[in-house]
Order: sequence, then structure tokens, then C-alpha cells
Amino acid sequence: MIDTKTLIWQDLAFSKKAPAIVQLWLDDSTSLTAKLKQKFPDFSVRVISQQQASPHAHEVSVINTSKTCTVREVELLGKGKVVVFARSLIPLSDDTKEILKIGSKPLGEVLFNNPNIKRGAMQITQIGNIWGRRSTFTIGKTPLLVSEFFMEELYA
Repeated sequence: MIDTKTLIWQDLAFSKKAPAIVQLWLDDSTSLTAKLKQKFPDFSVRVISQQQASPHAHEVSVINTSKTCTVREVELLGKGKVVVFARSLIPLSDDTKEILKIGSKPLGEVLFNNPNIKRGAMQITQIGNIWGRRSTFTIGKTPLLVSEFFMEELYA
């Protein structure tokens, strides 16, 4: 798991500093879930936690709330290995009631299969050899924040 508390996020243009193989994942606005299912026939999701918590300071300004959210942390697996770690902040509202019931279903399937859900701009971060991206998805009037961290196993 990654310590996401003190990350520094930058504009998507920062992804140009990443190796080319990483850029293919960072700078892709399509469904990560669909892309992973294509690469890994045995793709699965392992829910690490889904609980009420306060957003980190750097997350508050992105989703415009400091209220308690549901924080969902999952590992996306391919060939039995963790290839992506994801952290999602889901503010509690009428707009998000249904999404909180997905269990081990990939969040990406819900977000990309609903044309009414809009994706915001992406930001990039780097922790050693691990690159991450985040963006908001707006359901009704409620923004969710999805952060995805690409493990080196993804490129192996």
C-alpha cells in the first residue's frame, strides 16, 4: 500500500517525464478497468478497505469538501500480482448512494458505463518508481476523487 497523505500532485504535462511505457497508462482517458481486463484475462479487484474517513489536505481542495467521505482503497490484480493500487473518495450524498454498494466490483465499470458521469482533469504524481494519476468524476452534483498508482508489475 502507498502512503497517500503527503503526495504532491502536478498537471498532466508532468507525465512527459515518465518513461514511455508509463505514459501509455498515465495519459489515457479511457477506462483503466477495461484496459486492465484486456491485458490480464484473470483481472480481479481486492478491496483493502471501504470506510468513513476525512480526506487528506491535498484532496480537500480537489473535491471541495472536508466532510467525512467513504474512502475506498483497492488493489487491482493481474496474473495474481498487484498492478494498480487505487484510492477513491466518495462523499456521502443522494448521488452516491448506489455506488457505495458495489462491493468488489470495479469502480471504473460504474463510472465509465454511465454517460451522465463526467470526468475532470487529470493530475500526476511520482513516488520513486511508482507513478500515479488522479481525477474527479462528477455524479449529479457530487464529485468523487479517484487516484490510481501504477505498480512496476504492470509493465513487466
